[in-house]
Amino acid sequence: MRDLNFNHLRYFWAVAHEGSLTRAAEHMNLSQSALSVQIQKLEHQMGHPLFERVGRKLLLTEAGRIALDYADTVFQAGDELMSTLRGRPAASRQVLRVGALTTLSRNFQLEFLRPLVGRSDVELIVRSGTMRDLLAQLEAHAIDVVLANSAAPRDARSSLRNSLLDEQPVSLVGRPRPRARAFRFPDDLRTEPLLLPSLDSGIRVAFDRILDLAGIRPTILAEVDDMAMLRLLAREREGVTLVPPIVVRDELEAGVLVEHCRIAGVVETFYAIVQKRRFPHPLLADLLPAS
Repeated sequence: MRDLNFNHLRYFWAVAHEGSLTRAAEHMNLSQSALSVQIQKLEHQMGHPLFERVGRKLLLTEAGRIALDYADTVFQAGDELMSTLRGRPAASRQVLRVGALTTLSRNFQLEFLRPLVGRSDVELIVRSGTMRDLLAQLEAHAIDVVLANSAAPRDARSSLRNSLLDEQPVSLVGRPRPRARAFRFPDDLRTEPLLLPSLDSGIRVAFDRILDLAGIRPTILAEVDDMAMLRLLAREREGVTLVPPIVVRDELEAGVLVEHCRIAGVVETFYAIVQKRRFPHPLLADLLPAS
């Protein structure tokens, strides 16, 4: 194999970061046709297409995302060399891009990422969004893994893979009540007001089914699709809140909230969703269960 042509790599790097052949050509004072030829030469040398055109947009392929990560490292190394020689050394770092549902427990996200937190050689980029948006970013190789509380839909052509990370129990929690009797589930919910996840939540669907079978129509104070907000409301409002204990772990440990009862047969699932890739991200091996 011939040595990598770093001029070609620089051209590719510029186009990838600009997201446009036109803008990159203008900044580099080249014609679009000349720049396109250089990119084609790099693709031929690597044996993989690096871009795909969708409408007027240039999107990175999987090989393109890998090449961009290495190109970033190469040109960052050049910057670090100059910094070192000028007496300002800097360390090289790997980047992991994580997408998490906006509604997902922050405590769970931290537990998932804990093996990488604090590593000087790792930069974590965490983005929040809807399942639809995050899966689109995953398929465009803009992020490396999606954290969600449900599996991604799949069909015969899907390249997505779901890894079940954990199943957490679900409880009713609330503020401490001095000299209160034991909570009776589900009967006490005939009079006890409730704070609940929204109807889009899997645990809400299972919980509503239990109450329907018991013939109970509870008083609902609020329905919240953001676990962080549900956690805050549980601390501030009377009544009981339906949450996985991991969401309010700090409050339970501090005694700000207490667990009244576990809901048998209801669990919150946590998934890591990745795209099947020829070049798996090396950092994910430290985070995902072995397949």
